[in-house]
Amino acid sequence: MIGKGHAISRTKASLAYGWDQEKEAEVVLKEHLAGDNPREITEEFQIIQSQHERCTKNTLSIIVSPTIEDGKNMTSEGLGEIARRFLIKMNLQNHQAIGFVHRDKNHTHIHIYANRVSLTGEVYKDSFIGKRSQIAADNVARELGLKRVREVQQTRLIELQHHRKEVQLIHENILQTKPKSLDEYIQKMQVHRVKVIPSINRSRQLQGFRFEYNGINLKGSEIDRSMSGNKIIIGISQNNSITKLKEPPCSLQLLSSTVQLSTGLINKIAKDLIKQTIKRALDPGIGMGY
Repeated sequence: MIGKGHAISRTKASLAYGWDQEKEAEVVLKEHLAGDNPREITEEFQIIQSQHERCTKNTLSIIVSPTIEDGKNMTSEGLGEIARRFLIKMNLQNHQAIGFVHRDKNHTHIHIYANRVSLTGEVYKDSFIGKRSQIAADNVARELGLKRVREVQQTRLIELQHHRKEVQLIHENILQTKPKSLDEYIQKMQVHRVKVIPSINRSRQLQGFRFEYNGINLKGSEIDRSMSGNKIIIGISQNNSITKLKEPPCSLQLLSSTVQLSTGLINKIAKDLIKQTIKRALDPGIGMGY
């Protein structure tokens, strides 16, 4: 089961989408609300939200998706129980909330809209809400005996073991040609029908790479640890004797433009460089009987 969440400002339009009957929408959760349509629910939200007029993104939009297999076998009551438990895991029990099930696609999923302002006037902190939503969904899945994200991902990676090995071998062969830039590396991978796709976050920062080959798209770290963004950047930098990497860069040239690196990627590069420094310091003593 997967959980995704973020703060929004389009409360009425989002509620109307959730209530869309063309998507076979069904209300499975209603907390601290009495309204029976998007307009009435929005007005109830706004009464509470008026306590914090400076908070413009005052509604939380969350999607909780069981696996296709689990979703097919779940009743409305079961899906409502998922939504209720999810709110508890997210500490949103004291907030107005409504949840809809959409069954218009093979993948049954739940849309939850929660007032970011609690009944007692506190504004819910939305920092890392995407990650917290993933963790909450995973905990609910474990409690209810549903398929967890990690289990699904692990099964998929095992099934793609041969595919992953092919891409890894292409990557290793390209590195042996000592490309001196990311652009050169990307072009050489493309010659072997591997498309390297930079992963850019919402802040327009590079956080890693995805690799598409024979119609299958995977994160570098899903193929092999050696293909994570930090490993690739450090590996390519060692091929350029003029600009050996001594500390993590904040930006890089990528696809003929300058791109900023995410904090997470910078920290990973920094840790790898420290490990390399320690290893070089210890190497002379190896085998000397100390």
